[in-house]
Amino acid sequence: MTFEIGLVLSILVASVILFATEKLRADLVALIVLASLAVTGLVTPQEAFAGFANPAVVTVVVIFIISEGLFLTGIADFLGVRILKIAKSSEPRLLVAMMLTVGAVSAFINNVGATAVFLPAMLIIARRAKTAPSKLLMPLAFASAMGGNLTLIGTPPNILASSILREYPGCENFSFGCTGFGFFDFTPMGLLILGVGTLYMAFVGRHLLPNYDIHSNLAENYHVREYLSELKVLPSSPLVGKTLIDSRFGKEYDLTIVSIMRNGTDQAAVRRYDRIKANDTLLVEGRLDKILQVMEQQGLQLEHDATHRRETGLQPHEATMAEVILDVGSTLAGLNLKQIRFREKYRLSVLALRRQGQTISGSIREEPLRQGDMLLVQGKLEHLDLLRGNLNFLVLGPTHLRRRRTAKAPLALGILMVMLLVVTLGWLHISVAALIAAVTMIVSRVINVNEAYKSIDWQSVFLIGGMLPLGTAMETTNAAKFLADQITDSMMGLGPLAILAGIYLLTAILTQTMSNAAATVLIAPIAINVALDLQADPHAYLMAVVVAANSSFLTPIAHQSNILVFGPGGYKFFDFTKVGFGLTILNLVLVIFVLPLIWPLYP
Repeated sequence: MTFEIGLVLSILVASVILFATEKLRADLVALIVLASLAVTGLVTPQEAFAGFANPAVVTVVVIFIISEGLFLTGIADFLGVRILKIAKSSEPRLLVAMMLTVGAVSAFINNVGATAVFLPAMLIIARRAKTAPSKLLMPLAFASAMGGNLTLIGTPPNILASSILREYPGCENFSFGCTGFGFFDFTPMGLLILGVGTLYMAFVGRHLLPNYDIHSNLAENYHVREYLSELKVLPSSPLVGKTLIDSRFGKEYDLTIVSIMRNGTDQAAVRRYDRIKANDTLLVEGRLDKILQVMEQQGLQLEHDATHRRETGLQPHEATMAEVILDVGSTLAGLNLKQIRFREKYRLSVLALRRQGQTISGSIREEPLRQGDMLLVQGKLEHLDLLRGNLNFLVLGPTHLRRRRTAKAPLALGILMVMLLVVTLGWLHISVAALIAAVTMIVSRVINVNEAYKSIDWQSVFLIGGMLPLGTAMETTNAAKFLADQITDSMMGLGPLAILAGIYLLTAILTQTMSNAAATVLIAPIAINVALDLQADPHAYLMAVVVAANSSFLTPIAHQSNILVFGPGGYKFFDFTKVGFGLTILNLVLVIFVLPLIWPLYP
């Protein structure tokens, strides 16, 4: 092993550790990798930044825009609200209808986008069908991942694998050639994965799903009852005449004033500069000992009808409660409620914060928010509707088709169909065809420019662009060939199918701790070299990599779709492992016994 190979492998191992520990954001890790490769001279400056100009990156960017266009026109919404009619309240039928629909939609739009579109609809369906959300939301996330196997644009690993294979140096001299994948080359294997996965969930997986009925009472679910009290401001109170910010309820007592009742009217969305008056009733949230302390020190009295008000579900006049998720890719991640001025900007009060199935106790104003956090908010319905239009949040409530640009739906579908036709006939490369489709959607006002920019998951873009140079370094230094030789030498006696299984398992394990795009970039060069060493067709081995990279079923952090459903489903960490292990093994069986029939190892 040469010094250069050792250096590349050291950077590879360090990146895997950083991805797994999540001490740094994935896109930042990718940029550190890029900088390390450039500083050590393992890649030239041109090679270091070539990843951002790679057709695969361009394709991923414009697919985000096309996905958003399909979302804004209500196409997925239209399908979602009809699933229940097909299912007719039968849980197995409901699972099958939902998973097949989501899988089909996920073949053409971003996986996370498909999950986000169907998530509110699934919660409505769960309530109407009297089914626990935990019985539907994990299958929803899994279906979006499985549907990504259906087409070239279904998920970034598909695009990356095709691009890496097409550009692999020296591959053109090999007898099988290294042409990339066609648009529907993934479909046969993808249909099997979606079909088998759906049957597994309908007949086996659904019995392993937990039964967490978290929607019986929102307030009780978030432990809000024991922390809420209604306190009357006595005329002698030192708070009279002070603003909310001057009352120092937060800093001194770690309490939040949720709303103010004045002259029989509930001021649902209070602001920091609202003044407190004598005989006001403050709805205060916090620990009981702090509430008793503020009553004694600030001249407040417990209202006798507070119990009755709480039993009504915390729905005062002209106010409502709802759950809101900090969406994957939100620009607000890392900031707290105080920094984003949530109450002043959105006129909604945050009553509680849930993270990874657990309610955050105590003060939440200064708690840094994370992607997938679920907020329990209270306020006027019109303010909640305004929040629906904010791309940082996903409101879990009824889906309003009237807010979608349904008149543009036929046009959006037409643009997508033309793009698919052009790519399928081979008239244009997928990156060019998708770019034209995205620009057409913007020009035809299916989506405006600001929405297009906001729809792009820039973290994914920098992750892919930053990691591609590592693949280049592994090729130019022969590090990929070195690892491939180790694999083939150690497993040669077991045969090519065992090596295929080994590549699948390696990728599947990595994708549980890092993004599926990063796992693909790391393993794809190794898989190609393994195939070349065996004088086998690289397409088969890369297809195994793609299937494994999309098998993100074992942990809630394995895929962004899992993160989205984790809170609303009330799941525990190992619920995913319990249900997803069977799916991972089924995909392995398909890779070993069916994949070689579709993509022969030795044509």
